[in-house]
Amino acid sequence: MKAAVALPACAPRRDLTGPALRAFFNITRRWELTADQERVLLGNPGRSTFFRWKRDLDGALWQDTLERISYLLGIWKALQILFPEPSQADAWVRRANDAPLFGGQSALERMLAGQVADLYSVRRYLDAQRG
Repeated sequence: MKAAVALPACAPRRDLTGPALRAFFNITRRWELTADQERVLLGNPGRSTFFRWKRDLDGALWQDTLERISYLLGIWKALQILFPEPSQADAWVRRANDAPLFGGQSALERMLAGQVADLYSVRRYLDAQRG
């Protein structure tokens, strides 16, 4: 029996790229995000890299990008659970929010600050709302 080969944390993950990018672009299409907003959520890849990913849904995503997409998937899923109508869930990201985490801004504004920690915070907030 062969031992599993551990990939370095910084190694690109081609096996996850297609599914991750398809899910990401499906969510951002529902949220009606611009290409610039999508790039920020992905960690600001170069424009040519970003548009190649968007066109081909292929390539090699780095761990940081996969982590970002994972948080966005969790955010999307939590919203689908919290709101009975998908349109309500999709609209929530743009609505101003008085919760201390958001300080009157929308969750999208918080997520567009560009740090992985911002995505994590929104995800954690929604998980707490779910109970």
